[in-house]
Amino acid sequence: MLNRVIGLETEYGLLIHQDRPDHSPSWYAHRLRDHIFHTQRRGVLDLHHRAHDEPPGNGGFLTNAGRIYIDMGHIEYASPECATLADIVASDRAGDLILQQALHDLALSDEVSLIKNNIDHETDATFGSHENYLVSRRFPFTRRGLQPLVTFLVTRQIFTGAGRIGAAGDAESWMQVGQIIVPRSGMGESRHRPLVPFQLSQRSDHIVNDFFEWVQHNRAIVNTRDEPLADPNQYRRIHLLLGDSNMAELATALKLGATALVLQLIEEGQAPADLAIFEPVEALQEISRDETRAWLVRLESGETISAIDIQERFLEAARIRFHGQDDETDWVLGQWESILKDLRGDYAALVGRVDWASKLWLLESFREAERLDWADPTLKSLDLEYHNLNAAKGLYFGLLDEGRVPRVTTDQAIALAQERPPRNTRAFGRGELVRHLLDCPASRTPTEPQEDRMRPEGFFPPYIINWTAFQLRGQAPFLMADPFKTYAQQVKEHLSQSET
Repeated sequence: MLNRVIGLETEYGLLIHQDRPDHSPSWYAHRLRDHIFHTQRRGVLDLHHRAHDEPPGNGGFLTNAGRIYIDMGHIEYASPECATLADIVASDRAGDLILQQALHDLALSDEVSLIKNNIDHETDATFGSHENYLVSRRFPFTRRGLQPLVTFLVTRQIFTGAGRIGAAGDAESWMQVGQIIVPRSGMGESRHRPLVPFQLSQRSDHIVNDFFEWVQHNRAIVNTRDEPLADPNQYRRIHLLLGDSNMAELATALKLGATALVLQLIEEGQAPADLAIFEPVEALQEISRDETRAWLVRLESGETISAIDIQERFLEAARIRFHGQDDETDWVLGQWESILKDLRGDYAALVGRVDWASKLWLLESFREAERLDWADPTLKSLDLEYHNLNAAKGLYFGLLDEGRVPRVTTDQAIALAQERPPRNTRAFGRGELVRHLLDCPASRTPTEPQEDRMRPEGFFPPYIINWTAFQLRGQAPFLMADPFKTYAQQVKEHLSQSET
């Protein structure tokens, strides 16, 4: 995509196959992390405190320049910075395979499954799939400037949603304001939403605001925290957490590609006007829960319009402005048009390309064959199995084996992305650094993370690595503020001077 760096952060669910397990999901997450860094030596662990909830040894950077770490008990993978859709899809799938291979190597595949989804059916807990898009500091980051993005994001779930059985409970109708819990619909009573057997998105029920800075207690359509992870004078990072984790490669690529084009429309002042949604959060949830799949939205103007019509307005604006700017843009425009056309017909035409449609088709086929009601717990189990990263068990991989799933990347590209970063962003330079540290005995990570906590006050670890900089002991910090630069040669020269 043109002048865009993109990244994904994925939190994985862990499904334990025991009624009374000996270990918690967090225990398995720590075992996976330790195996990846200590046994497989795929990267180097952080030896410093990254934050109050990230002690030394909590996670680290990989040779592909991405990160694996523990976040509130979940194992999480952050992709390296990518400048093409081909790279981000390969890097995203690489994270899946790194974790699944570690689970297999530890002989834990019969005890636990890695689930790339966003909800726990039993507790209503949700865990995220976060998208990151680099934009210029001149991007109109105001309520008015972001209005087209909100409209696009609310309606894009018709092709980006991963689908789910049921809905979140009424507790999700409440939100936190400071230290006070208040009902989302006002101070009187909580908003009771009708239960549905199946809906488009796993995250929509858990989004409670249109804009907000912090993510854990007040998840918003657009996160407003200003943390560019780049030169703050030039760049801003659009950080989104309302989307679902996708299994289908095409859904991942289209989600990121279409969103990148809408950001470009906004940057150039060419986004469709007069499409502000009256109540964006309610519309987000109503679209997800609409069993008729009419997906009607009320605009601030009073007009009622379908989500498909809104998406077609954005598509047309992007086609007029950007057709021919590069091959990936033209691919996105073509796939976007094809998906929207098929959404007007039988959803079965979307199997393999859109996750909610693939899952619904599988569940409906099984339900009809076995004559099951939607409330049957077997269907919840099948819902989770769609997201199982074990290719021998996951229902998505069954569709793939049957030839129903179009590929966006290749197995060879995914294998390479497990070891190597993209070569056209600063991830390239960071990957060189990580490989250097793995080969340097003085920089080896401790056998146990606790070893670092016992070191004397004022101790400086052998290295510190962040997204925008690194520092080796005894050397000045090396800044990597421009995500579009590879820094590969400069990193090699810096490392050579350090060895001297």
